[in-house]
Amino acid sequence: MSAAFKDLIRNRRTVHSFAPGVPPRALIVDAIEAASWAPNHRLTQPWRFYLLGPQTAAAIAQLNAALVTASKGAPAGAAKLERWLGMPGHLVVTCSTSDDPLREREDYAACCCAIQNLQLVLWSEGVGMKWTTGAVVRESRFLELIGADPATESVVGMFWYGYPAEVPRMTRKPIEAILKERP
Repeated sequence: MSAAFKDLIRNRRTVHSFAPGVPPRALIVDAIEAASWAPNHRLTQPWRFYLLGPQTAAAIAQLNAALVTASKGAPAGAAKLERWLGMPGHLVVTCSTSDDPLREREDYAACCCAIQNLQLVLWSEGVGMKWTTGAVVRESRFLELIGADPATESVVGMFWYGYPAEVPRMTRKPIEAILKERP
């Protein structure tokens, strides 16, 4: 494996704070195309990518703020709304649903692989992401807002993307702590 590729994997970070400016749409679309080459059992290609414009992103931010207000009060809801409206780019990834629990699990895993591809491609271009799965993505109104079919899709995650204002530091456990070898 090339050192550059290892460095890309090791240095990719979840970004919590974004600089002003939205990355070009063409860059995001190109990364989504690369993401679609993720491994997937039986070539189900279960992922759907919803690139949200400002109107849809604002509607989702409002929905989320209402949920937060109901559970934590108006000041928390207002703070959440401000934060979400300040995100440069919004993307949602859904997964095809299945009556077969094994296929559903395999498809979800494939979507996670596609998301990792997406994150790595974007990181290589200086764009970071934050993956969120809060209560808002489990609301039926959320799927309606993005135009997804609740009968055939479930949300894997909502992603904010943009140029990092700050890159968090990170460490991992040493290989000896995670690798188990058996004869």
